[in-house]
Amino acid sequence: MAFGGRFPMRFNRMPRSHLHTRAWALVRGVGFAVGLATLPAAWAEPSLPRPPGVAPGDPDRGRELVADRQRGLCLLCHSAPVGDARQQGNLAPPLAGVGGRLDEAELRLRIHDSRQVNPESLMPAYGVVDAAPRVAQAWRGKTIFSAQQIEDVVAWLVTLK
Repeated sequence: MAFGGRFPMRFNRMPRSHLHTRAWALVRGVGFAVGLATLPAAWAEPSLPRPPGVAPGDPDRGRELVADRQRGLCLLCHSAPVGDARQQGNLAPPLAGVGGRLDEAELRLRIHDSRQVNPESLMPAYGVVDAAPRVAQAWRGKTIFSAQQIEDVVAWLVTLK
């Protein structure tokens, strides 16, 4: 078979440079396939286990924290199946169904510090003391939520399947 045409070229009729290129493409392809086989373990979803000494969360208290427009401000950016839908945000993903998409440890990490998952995240780190110079004096050296409050919110979010 000659070069060109619809059918694949045969190796024995290719110039040596084509054989070399095809061989390296095959080796790279095998290496890529082996790399893909190991990706799920390497790209595992980041998560955060419950801190020792913190009780399992209370979904009712978690729902109250999310709905409270003075403490959590979750509804400033998110929409959730609580309260008046007209006064909820659409900047961030909706919370409805989040319990079916993420497990407890993944939700905990996103609330604790969402920058661990997405460095460009606009969501505040509810469980991290922020050392930024523009933090109000009343909040310096404090977290937005305590570890128990984070557990309560996680407990409620897991119920949203």
